[in-house]
Amino acid sequence: MLNITDDLDALIDVLPPHAAEALRPRTNNFDLLEIVLDLGRPPEARYSDEDIVLSDREVSQEDIEYVISRISEFTADNRAGIERTLHRISCIRNRQSRVVGLTCRVGRAVFGTIRIIEDLVRDGKSVLLLGRPGIGKTTMLREVARYLADEMNRRVVVVDTSNEIAGDGDIPHAGIGSARRMQVPAPSLQHQVMIEAVENHMPEVIIIDEIGTDLEAAAARTIAERGVQLIATAHGNTLENLIMNPTLSDLVGGIQSVTLSDEEARRRRTRKAILERRAPPTFDTLVEIQSFSRVAVHRDVAEVVDAVLRGYEVPAEIRDLDAEGNVKTVSSPSGGQRSLERRGSLATVTAIGTTAGRERRIFPFGVSRQRLGQALRQTGFAGTIVDSLDDADALITLRSYHRRKPQTLRDAEDRSVPIYVVKSNTVFQLEHCLLSMRTEKAGDPVVAALREAEEAIGQVMTGDDAIDLTPQNAYIRRLQHMLAQRYNLSSRSMGKDPYRQVRILPGEMD
Repeated sequence: MLNITDDLDALIDVLPPHAAEALRPRTNNFDLLEIVLDLGRPPEARYSDEDIVLSDREVSQEDIEYVISRISEFTADNRAGIERTLHRISCIRNRQSRVVGLTCRVGRAVFGTIRIIEDLVRDGKSVLLLGRPGIGKTTMLREVARYLADEMNRRVVVVDTSNEIAGDGDIPHAGIGSARRMQVPAPSLQHQVMIEAVENHMPEVIIIDEIGTDLEAAAARTIAERGVQLIATAHGNTLENLIMNPTLSDLVGGIQSVTLSDEEARRRRTRKAILERRAPPTFDTLVEIQSFSRVAVHRDVAEVVDAVLRGYEVPAEIRDLDAEGNVKTVSSPSGGQRSLERRGSLATVTAIGTTAGRERRIFPFGVSRQRLGQALRQTGFAGTIVDSLDDADALITLRSYHRRKPQTLRDAEDRSVPIYVVKSNTVFQLEHCLLSMRTEKAGDPVVAALREAEEAIGQVMTGDDAIDLTPQNAYIRRLQHMLAQRYNLSSRSMGKDPYRQVRILPGEMD
């Protein structure tokens, strides 16, 4: 069940008496959105379904000064508040900077909205919330801060630019629980406070409202690369809006134009100039807030962005929150096989299966956790990333670290924990490392496909003209092409999905 608190009396008490007296006895104030006081016009109360004139008396300059004297000072973004409440008062100024209008917006703490995304934030993933203004993004952020701080016992810092998350005054509103709050002197300084929060206060989670500039996007990426969980909101209603936003596309990996060779363009059956994701996304998961009780979840931002740039539409997981506070999944992509609807055609992509048996617990030492996570997803490797050597049954590190033999690697050797070494901190290197870790069990599609490719390569190198391999999905075909290239042989993909396959051809040897 949802529990809503609004401290409405505190807001009514700062209004001019003639407006407050008309507003206080109304029975539908639970639905009140804001009170508008404009110089020379009657005061208005705006509800979700109607607007009410509170008094025939026009708002005077004295009325506006009456309100200003009872609230905090306006900051650089022309916003003020009432101490220890979530109400926000915004002002309109004339050309001489005198206040001639006030919008008194009701702030409510809603307990229970976390239920609809509770599993996402609990797992330590960085989550980005999108939605139109007034849809409830900030309300959900506030509840996330309280949940992670009080119920999950994590060190949470809220970067509160306009005091919307934790309210006005030096003491934060109880709606964020025991989470700590850092106020921002001016909106233009939000990116600096974001970095300061990480460097000075060692948070496990940072909560940010409205990432809207390239500096803030860059600060978010820096925070994510330091292993801190990010929960934030951004301008835009959908993931595709974000992809096409030149300022904020970096939050989902950034977009770059790539020119393919003639051979590669033919192999991919695309134009030579294509769009590709530039880097790992800052946020693992994206949530589109469609209404107060419905969200669309994109669990794997990297996968969805890649699909969108290739012309596919990936169906989101739709979740509803009912009146009792229960979450119901209305629709979601199937787990074993995903159907991606391509504009103008239909293609079926078979998800790579995971190795049977217990998951490998991998501790990355000197290796990017985000890139390792991406490699795990792309290879379908049955593994999970752990935070310490004590929980690991495998360790991945860089060659440069392995040469120096720091204490962590010596401890791993003493405990007989297998150490896997990669040359560079790239997704490609990590993918190959994971493939080398795969057990040689029957039924593993990647191992079987690569073994088949190696046998075909051996036959072509001993005189066969060309050999067609078993049809595979795009990821496995890419690995087979790379394997052929390693032996200086030619290869090309033939046919259409789901029967598209690689053909190994003779090539010039060095």
